[in-house]
Amino acid sequence: MTQDLLAATTAAVRAAGDRMLERYSPATRQPGLPELLESLHDNDSAVADVLRPALAAIRPEARWLDDEHGSGPLPGGEWWLIDPMGGNVNAVHGMPDWNVGVSLVRDGRPVLAVLYFPVHGELFTATEGGGAHLNGERLRVSAKTSLDGALAGTGQAQPGHRFLDRMGSSFTAMSEAALYVRISVPVTHQLAQVAAGRMDLHWQFDNVRAHAAGVLLVQEAGGVVTDLGGGPWDLTSAGYLAAAPGVHAAALKVLSA
Repeated sequence: MTQDLLAATTAAVRAAGDRMLERYSPATRQPGLPELLESLHDNDSAVADVLRPALAAIRPEARWLDDEHGSGPLPGGEWWLIDPMGGNVNAVHGMPDWNVGVSLVRDGRPVLAVLYFPVHGELFTATEGGGAHLNGERLRVSAKTSLDGALAGTGQAQPGHRFLDRMGSSFTAMSEAALYVRISVPVTHQLAQVAAGRMDLHWQFDNVRAHAAGVLLVQEAGGVVTDLGGGPWDLTSAGYLAAAPGVHAAALKVLSA
């Protein structure tokens, strides 16, 4: 993976994030669901309109997919996987926890990831075999070795989703084992925090392709990412656990009980 490719991708993601930052306001309030949905769509479109031509110019042979809820295998070759606005629902409510994320997947394996948090001024990058970085500084996952001191997290299930009850049960179990458990979005935000050593683990009962950027960050920062049976993670896994090595086995045991 060349540094030129990473630099060009980073520039594209920064430009898209800065475009969204022009739209963002901490005073944003939506009067109802129709207005909220319109803002979500407009934000996604504004970011995608910057990213799509830029990434096509960088890697013309790579195909493009911006289905943030998509899952399952991909045909071979290279794909740009885009979550135009991770945490879009936060942005339209004036909260700062949102990001613009891109990963390049080659034959089903993430090889490059860029996550940009414009409000916080944080740029996370990772390349396969090249490590993970935050604003150019090398990242390492935490050195925690016990769940009783661990900060854990998971994402939020949609109402009526098939794993809503399972997520609630796992939250209860993990809350009894860990120091503190967060349920929040975007998932990529939590994965970035695990990579930075600010959180110790994140689990998910689904595995949408847009999470690939965060997974690569954790892997390249020295974390362990497996499916919920303890097998190797891949793009088609039904769920996953991303954790610091010292707490992964204990967390997997809690989630498997």
